[in-house]
Amino acid sequence: MLKNALKHNETYLFLVIVVFSLGVTIVNPAFMTLENMFDLARSSSATAILAIGFFMVLLSGGIDVSFPAVAISGQYIAVNVLIAMGIDNLLLAFLISIAVGLSFGLINAFFITTFRLPTLIVTLGTLNMFHGALLEFVGTKAVNTGGLPDVFKSFGKTNVLTLMRPDGTEYGLSIFFLVLIIIAVGTWLILRFTILGRGIYALGGDPEAARRAGFNLNRIQVFLYCYAGLLAGIMGIMHVSLIRYSNPNYIVDSELLKVIAAVVLGGASITGGKGSIIGTLLGVLMITVLEKNLVLLGLSSYWQQFFVGLILVLGVSVTHIQAKIRNRNRILVS
Repeated sequence: MLKNALKHNETYLFLVIVVFSLGVTIVNPAFMTLENMFDLARSSSATAILAIGFFMVLLSGGIDVSFPAVAISGQYIAVNVLIAMGIDNLLLAFLISIAVGLSFGLINAFFITTFRLPTLIVTLGTLNMFHGALLEFVGTKAVNTGGLPDVFKSFGKTNVLTLMRPDGTEYGLSIFFLVLIIIAVGTWLILRFTILGRGIYALGGDPEAARRAGFNLNRIQVFLYCYAGLLAGIMGIMHVSLIRYSNPNYIVDSELLKVIAAVVLGGASITGGKGSIIGTLLGVLMITVLEKNLVLLGLSSYWQQFFVGLILVLGVSVTHIQAKIRNRNRILVS
């Protein structure tokens, strides 16, 4: 079992997280506490959901960089609709945001499957198109905590497990983490036990071989971009509930590089066909731990951008080297 575990990128990433966490704990013993672990789970769940959507598209050999614009569009439209209608309903907010996400995902899929355009070019264009349309037709005014419907604030404070501190105050495991687990397990089941999941891996490995095997590549791509849009819509509502503030310029600049770095760090191949949900979640955890603790290590917050960029470059480099080694071994065996 140990020999098999050492073949996987996830094992080494887990060990790096453990070693880094132990180092941070030496500097600040409060890091390795249950309360801090709960806080990390709460703050990283929304980003992890975005990462799962990006991972699914990357696994198929495509790339979707429009997800930040989709997430903020779903969030901001849902918030403004609830305010305009005077309705304070979380389910309606989710339905609106998810509908926006599915619609935008369908637009991406339409251009990619109909005109056979490169996925990076299409989604880079729709990233700006979606965000520009949001600012022009919906608005640019931020909604602060006072103007935000109460249902978002309540959702952000909801815990699935509540514990008591010695001073009598409460802390707990956020419902955000439960939402993440449901999505992660559901996605894993799709990839592991369905024909669709096999088609996604096949499309990422060799599109022509997948087509000859009988997979409908257009349907797979429509599903993937709509699924990424759906997850972005869910993330948008979680994000506004987390920070209790809705700004149409948020997420677009802050989440893109972070999510890509986390997925690549988790072992997903940039060319598709390789990767796992566990690796993606570990990548998000590594990025989150790094972000939260650079200041504790005495480093400026500007180092965050440096390390995220470095992780992205190293992750792509390691994946490329591993692919070259596997190809060389196959040639030698042949």
